[in-house]
Amino acid sequence: MRVIFVGVSLAYLRTRVIVDMRRDDDQWDITTSVGATALAVAAGRAVETKRSDGLVNDPYAQAFVDATGKDMPDRPFDDEAWAAQATYLGVRSRFFDDCLSGAAQAGAEQVVILAAGLDTRAFRLSWPAGVTVYEIDQSAVLDFKDRILDQEGADTAAGRIVVPVDLRHDWPAALTGAGFDPSRRTVWLAEGLLPYLPAAAEHLLFERVQELSAPGSRIAVEHFGGSIDKITSSPEFQTMSQQVIGADVRTLFFSEDRDAAPDVWLSGHGWTVTSSLAGDLAQEYGRPLPPGVAEVMGGIELMRADLTG
Repeated sequence: MRVIFVGVSLAYLRTRVIVDMRRDDDQWDITTSVGATALAVAAGRAVETKRSDGLVNDPYAQAFVDATGKDMPDRPFDDEAWAAQATYLGVRSRFFDDCLSGAAQAGAEQVVILAAGLDTRAFRLSWPAGVTVYEIDQSAVLDFKDRILDQEGADTAAGRIVVPVDLRHDWPAALTGAGFDPSRRTVWLAEGLLPYLPAAAEHLLFERVQELSAPGSRIAVEHFGGSIDKITSSPEFQTMSQQVIGADVRTLFFSEDRDAAPDVWLSGHGWTVTSSLAGDLAQEYGRPLPPGVAEVMGGIELMRADLTG
């Protein structure tokens, strides 16, 4: 069986063949547009959670899927291809879990999850006393998540503050207004985010993170590089994206060329970057990517960068 990963909220489109269906001011909820990709990723975490050798344990992922009533493959036996593709989500989640937890254990007091979607790390990870987790996303997405988490009785040892603001707007003002302190060490997460930002907004995002980061801060980033063309050009990708989220995911991406890859930009601004290939991490975690997934997803870079000075 040949398997190609769906990509959902992950892919980075470089080609201009696909006409953008996005607008600079578009909005969404959890079942439409970009929001639907967050739900698909939650379904992937639900698949991984049900595995005996799962790399992520998210006790709330299934509840998110169930609450929408959407028919998504959220169990390993529902769809063999999707279960194989969810392996990448497990690898990605494990890497970023370790990045955030490690930074907090090393003294970072603030965690900022950019475009948080249905991320539940504030609840499912163990945090040292005094850590505050900030979640930034559109209000409709955060409202849905909070409603389901309340129904599930979710609790966290960390302080958790939701910041309902679009990353294309003045999110630093909203973040600092919610209590964020730029003088404290922070760990930032940009997971499955960059392709959904216009090129100018992506550049501005890194500039703002730079301005808000004290020495010793960390950022964790997912970067597709050349892997995206393999993903978006595959017929399997087209079929699966329609089946899982009911749309051609390529129409959700902004296709402008980027000035520099994240590792290049960060390295040039005082950050020490460590980058790992998804395929190598999968081997390290004892969950090698299935052959079809490995050939298109194995080259994706999962990176962390630490600010010196």
